[in-house]
Amino acid sequence: MSSAARPMAEFRAVSKSYDGRADVVRQLDLSVARGEMLSLLGPSGAGKTTVLMMLAGHVAPTSGQILLRGQLVTRTPPARRGIGLLAQSPQLLAHKSVAANVALALVGARIGRAERDSRVASVLDQVRLGGLADRLAARLSSGQRTRVALAQALLSAPDFLLMDEPLGTLDRELREELLSEIRALHRRLGVSMLHVTHEQMEALAFSDRVAVLHRGVLRQVATPEAIYEAPADAFVAGFVGDNNRLAGRIVGIEDAVARVKLIAGPEVEARLAGTLGVGQACVVCVRPERVALAAITARDMGEDALSAVVLDVQYRGDHLRIRLALGRDTEITIKRPAAAGLGGLAVNQPAAVVWQGYHAWVFAPES
Repeated sequence: MSSAARPMAEFRAVSKSYDGRADVVRQLDLSVARGEMLSLLGPSGAGKTTVLMMLAGHVAPTSGQILLRGQLVTRTPPARRGIGLLAQSPQLLAHKSVAANVALALVGARIGRAERDSRVASVLDQVRLGGLADRLAARLSSGQRTRVALAQALLSAPDFLLMDEPLGTLDRELREELLSEIRALHRRLGVSMLHVTHEQMEALAFSDRVAVLHRGVLRQVATPEAIYEAPADAFVAGFVGDNNRLAGRIVGIEDAVARVKLIAGPEVEARLAGTLGVGQACVVCVRPERVALAAITARDMGEDALSAVVLDVQYRGDHLRIRLALGRDTEITIKRPAAAGLGGLAVNQPAAVVWQGYHAWVFAPES
């Protein structure tokens, strides 16, 4: 395989245990392509930062192999891996200028002052801090501090950048602005990026692919669209975006479509994921925006419609969030464009809901 065709990074059956008993990361097989932005997504404690630190060289794997640019680096020290690291909390020297803080990334490099100053000025322009080179770090905003940390990570011109939730402390608008700029840098410079986050929409909006990690196990790696529209299991379906989870039992299967008898009473159709069979317990997942709702009876809406009672209506700006009861112990949530209004719906009033079978998935219940 040519060097250009090799992945930028590979994890081969990598596991990590800090105490010798429980694995924080378990048998991880994952690759990052050259020039790719891949987001490692998962809840707190999933093992995301451990994966990042193993790749950076700050944590040693318990077993397995890690390759960079086609070369085994399991025992290679961090300074020799050619990786830039953007951490969650930038550690800047408050009494030094922006330029001086950025230049710290070149400590030990055998270059002259003129070249150093030129490289610092260039990278500050890339992160839109060219006019603040002389400002003290103590006078920077949170967003500016993050830009300085990004400049430090880019200063040595790495072809691979690791980001450990660097925008987690910023407000939503500033976070989206900086992510857009990082994405633009990624495209312009061709730098490979591995981005750790627990923000689902952030991962979907700014990644070429998303890898979902849960309890140290890789659950799915796919494009953002595939992660959202075709989740691999009930955990991914529930963690990435909103999803209704309706318990039931499979009563029939035909052409990868399952007929499910819900605990709430009615039968529904959904696409079958995995190797479930007739008679097995399952979970039907359908996203709130995929469910149609009307203030009519289920009989009037069609044979696959379910009877419901409106429990609550919340105004969320661009949409309404409507919670309904399906039977005694099952609820379903629906998103409806705010501009569409309630269409005659009212709290404590009957309604009918329905969805297309290809918009729902049947999974094994999560243990």
